Amino acid sequence: QARLVESGGGSVQAGGSLKLSCVASGYPSSTYCLGWFRQAPGKQREGVAGVGSSIYYSDSVKGRFTVYQDNAKSTLYLQMNSLRPEDTAMYYCVATTSCVTLRASVEAGSTLEAFSYWGQGTQVTVSS
Repeated sequence: QARLVESGGGSVQAGGSLKLSCVASGYPSSTYCLGWFRQAPGKQREGVAGVGSSIYYSDSVKGRFTVYQDNAKSTLYLQMNSLRPEDTAMYYCVATTSCVTLRASVEAGSTLEAFSYWGQGTQVTVSS
């Protein structure tokens, strides 16, 4: 069974940067795609960025966030620059074999309706 552990969250002022990490284990990396989602209080979980055969982002973070994996594909990173108060949320790492659905969810900034594994989340708070 897949296990995902996120870290790197914290509190920053608007305009600052944070780098999130997700250590993934217990699944065949060649068949899974990884991504980042976030959920603000009172809102639905939404796609942020993902990695499959290509890299993709939601419009809300494009140009500010960068997602990448290490060579072993065991760790997924999210470099977040130019942070805004509206980026405040719990950030979750996800692994799924539904790579097409993952990409559609991320690019639409919507929820992921597919069988998937999730981490416990890491909180990001951006103050103005």
